[in-house]
Amino acid sequence: MAMESKKFKIAIVGRPNVGKSHLFNRIVGGRRSIVEDVPGVTRDRLYAEAEFFGRTALLIDTGGICNDNEGVFSRSIRIQAQMAIDESDAIVFVIDGLIGMTVYDEEVLNLLRKTHKNVILAINKMDLEKQMGDFSEYYALGLDNIFPVSSVHGDGVADLLEYLSGIIPEDEEEEVAFPPKVAIIGRPNVGKSTILNKLLGKERSLISDIAGTTLDALDSQINGVCFIDTAGIKRKQKEAESIEKFARIRTENAIKRADICLLVLDADAGFTSQDKKIFSDVVENKKGCIFYINKWDKIEKTQKEHLLRRMKEILPEAKHLPCLIGSALKDKDLKGIFEMIDRVYENYQRRITTGQLNSFMEKVMHENPPPVIGTRRLRIYYLTQVSSMPPHFVMFVNYPELMPNSYKRYLVNRFKEAYDFYGIPITFYMKAKSKKKAGAR
Repeated sequence: MAMESKKFKIAIVGRPNVGKSHLFNRIVGGRRSIVEDVPGVTRDRLYAEAEFFGRTALLIDTGGICNDNEGVFSRSIRIQAQMAIDESDAIVFVIDGLIGMTVYDEEVLNLLRKTHKNVILAINKMDLEKQMGDFSEYYALGLDNIFPVSSVHGDGVADLLEYLSGIIPEDEEEEVAFPPKVAIIGRPNVGKSTILNKLLGKERSLISDIAGTTLDALDSQINGVCFIDTAGIKRKQKEAESIEKFARIRTENAIKRADICLLVLDADAGFTSQDKKIFSDVVENKKGCIFYINKWDKIEKTQKEHLLRRMKEILPEAKHLPCLIGSALKDKDLKGIFEMIDRVYENYQRRITTGQLNSFMEKVMHENPPPVIGTRRLRIYYLTQVSSMPPHFVMFVNYPELMPNSYKRYLVNRFKEAYDFYGIPITFYMKAKSKKKAGAR
């Protein structure tokens, strides 16, 4: 069951390419939504918390509402916009002030009137002073609240925000726990949005057989988990269009702000070099990781064991990571994702006392003493955890350069046996006790 936010929701709607995403970004601050002069670029609903003169609300950006015969995504975009309208408390209806009201704008407005919600008209692209003062004709639409704005330059936006602050109830604030953030990542068209939609139980993200349907990173809370859906990552040499480059940036940012990454693989394609590259981004950012091998229902001959063995040959680190195999389309093994997330997130937050760590070190050093290099012996004074999320450990020694790789592996392997950090990257730094020499692993 999805956890719906109790915050006041404001949806930004309108036909394609009138500047909705520019206005969304202007209000939220920063390039949160992809903006490009191509109709239909924003295909999914985007959510972001925004402040309106001291009040906060949830702002929803939507794809442009258009006729079904205007493009392959038109029907799905219309569904997404309708869902945003249904769940919103107020609606900002955006039109292009340079073009004026069109037949399509009137159709959208008729749709909005039926909701009986507070509809605010934002006449966008009103950049010149003369244009800012010439909008009296729009009062004939019967709307009480009309604001000429320029989403690009910011003109008139403050007046719109001041009005919005006045309709946000004062008692909407709530204490919100920080749920684990899980980024759903992978190559294009491996089933990331299908997984999210099945978990949600409704059409939250667009699904299409066209690779790269999802462009933005989208957040949805389900059973106490914040899922971030992302665009598929393509090889850089194939990113000919700026939209694909934006999508890659969004995915990279999603990895950075996630606690755990759900790396979705295509069972039919197997574990590819691009999957390995994506995984390296997860490791570099020190995030927890869970593999989900999707589309298993399409495989007839290949055995699960063979696929997992091949995967571990290419990626030895995989043996320490959770792995689910199933079919998102058929809901197979999706419920197991939450159990895995709970376990990995618990490890992500774990702290081990210095006393426990030193008892561990005494035991493993007694079983296998540190080596003697020439006339000098490596001395390990103590091990301590300096942070969690992710777990971070510092080992104080006399001379870091005396630590051979073989002994490092021994200590790390014994540590993983002693403490369950399943699915989590653990980092050990070595530091000279004198603080004059230091090395890191």
